[in-house]
Amino acid sequence: MKISVERGTLLKAVSQAQSVVERRNTIPILANVLIEAEGDTVQFRATDLDIEVVDKAPAQVERAGATTVSANTLHEIVRKLPDGALVTLTDDGTSGRLTVEAGRSNFSLATLPKEDFPVMASSEYACNFSANAAQLRRLFDKSKFAISTEETRYYLNGVYMHVSDADGGKVLRCVATDGHRLARIDSDLPDGAADMPGVIVPRKTVGELRKLLDDDEMDIAVSVSETKVRFATPDITLTSKVIDGTFPDYTRVIPAGNTRRLEVDASDFAQAVDRVATVSSERSRAVKLALDEDRLILSVNAPDSGAAEEELAVAYGDERLEIGFNAKYLLEIASQVDRENAVFMFNSAGDPTLMREGNDTTAVYVVMPMRV
Repeated sequence: MKISVERGTLLKAVSQAQSVVERRNTIPILANVLIEAEGDTVQFRATDLDIEVVDKAPAQVERAGATTVSANTLHEIVRKLPDGALVTLTDDGTSGRLTVEAGRSNFSLATLPKEDFPVMASSEYACNFSANAAQLRRLFDKSKFAISTEETRYYLNGVYMHVSDADGGKVLRCVATDGHRLARIDSDLPDGAADMPGVIVPRKTVGELRKLLDDDEMDIAVSVSETKVRFATPDITLTSKVIDGTFPDYTRVIPAGNTRRLEVDASDFAQAVDRVATVSSERSRAVKLALDEDRLILSVNAPDSGAAEEELAVAYGDERLEIGFNAKYLLEIASQVDRENAVFMFNSAGDPTLMREGNDTTAVYVVMPMRV
C-alpha cells in the first residue's frame, strides 16, 4: 500500500476515527485504526466493539492495500506535522511497519494484520430517513446534559430517540433523564421516519455524533434497527449498538397541573444562581428560591462556609413560594434557553418543576426540588 494525502484532510479523517478508540485496551487491535486504500479514496475505520466510525478521504493511491496502525500515534504524528504538508503512507506488507513521510520527517510505525481487525456486522435497518444536521444537533444538544452516569441504571445512560404524538401530530422526540432532571425535545418528523423503532442512543455515541453535525446545510442519513443505529454523511459513517433496555415511561413525571408561573431572563437567572452558589457546600449545592410578587430572592446558607443572597426582578403573580434546587441542575437547564425568557411552572415545594422557553412546548425540562 502506498498513498499520499494532504495533511489537513488526513488529520480530519484520523481524528474522527481515533476519538472512538478507548485509551485503555486489553485487546491490542482495538487501539488501531484500519487503513484501506482503493481507487482514489482512503478510508479509516476504528471501533470499540460498540461504536464503529468509517471516515473516507480523497487520496492519491499509488498502490491499493490495507493495514492497521495505532490510532493515537498516527493522530499525534499528523497533528504535529506542518500545515499543508503532503503525507505519504507506505506499507510493503512484509516488514510489519507503516512508513509515514512528510517533508523531512520520517516515521516507522508498528502494524498489526488487517485480518484481525473486527468489522461490525452489517445489519438490516428497519427504518431509513434523512434529517437535517441542525435539527439533529438541537435534539441531542439540548437533551444530553440529563443523561445519567449511573452504571446500575444502564437504560438511562443514553438519549431515547423515538416517534411520539404531540399537539400537532407525530414528532421525532429525544428524551434523557437521570431521575433528578429530565429533558424532552421535539422536532418535525422527517419523511420516512414514522415507523422508526424507539432506541436508546448511548452517551458516547451522542458525543461522537455531535462531530458530524457542525454543518447546518448537511443532511444526515439515519438508519435505525432494534439493535443498531447509523448516522452517515457523504464522508463519515457512524454505526453504534443501542442500549438494550426499556426506557421508563417519562410522561408520568412531566407535570401537567403546575399553575404558578415565573418568567425570568435566562442568562440573568443563570448568572445569579452561579454567583450565590459560590458559597454553597460542594456536596449539596442547594439554592433556595423565594418567590413573591414580581420578585425572586435566591439564597444559599452554608453553615461551614457562609451565606449569599441575590434579588432578581421577575414576572410572578401567584402566592408566595419557597423551593430549593441543586444549583448545577438549575444552571444546566437555564443554559439550554437561547432565544426567549425562561418560564418556570411550579406547583409546591415538594413537586417537580417544569421549565420551557417562552411558550415553546417543543423543548420541556423537568427538575426535582431539594429540601433546603
